[in-house]
Amino acid sequence: MIAFIEGKLRFKSPEYVIVDVGGVGYQLYVSLNTFYELPEQGETASLNVYTHVREDSLELFGFFSMEEKKIFMKLVSINGIGPKLALNILSGITPGELEEAVYRGNVRRLRSVPGVGKKIAERMILELKDKLAAGKREKAGTRVPMPAEVDGIEGDAISALLSLGYKPAEADRAVTLALSNMEKGSDISLQALLKSALKYLAK
Repeated sequence: MIAFIEGKLRFKSPEYVIVDVGGVGYQLYVSLNTFYELPEQGETASLNVYTHVREDSLELFGFFSMEEKKIFMKLVSINGIGPKLALNILSGITPGELEEAVYRGNVRRLRSVPGVGKKIAERMILELKDKLAAGKREKAGTRVPMPAEVDGIEGDAISALLSLGYKPAEADRAVTLALSNMEKGSDISLQALLKSALKYLAK
């Protein structure tokens, strides 16, 4: 199994590239995200590789980053998503955007990717959420709760911070600190909680 390739980039297109390694040209299918990161033809290119073996063929898929390769491997593990569709998905959305869409259950964003219908989008969220969120929920061995697992105003505040681009661990910590410093038993509004949490994030 080929896991990594480095050589002269003989040809590149939005669909596939050819990398010359010791006089042997390897054709690798790539996403648009990887295509835009590649150097010019004739220069040295390094790609992480996923080898897809079938009875009648062997296909190579190249990825500029290991992150994209890992997401690709998770996508092809889903029933109904083959390598070509997985690559198409990664051409329409970055790994980071995909993780965020799955994490937030954003079916609409996933359906905006060509080739992804409602059923596939829902299946992606169902099967990938726990896998992709595992790293987000743990920081120094501590589990960070998902917004859906946090009740009421606290969950709303965390979701609002996530929509602003903050990481789950950062959002959870800021909201927890804000709540701990507010007067217990008082009627706390979402606006007040967010304002307090943002102060901690600005420090």
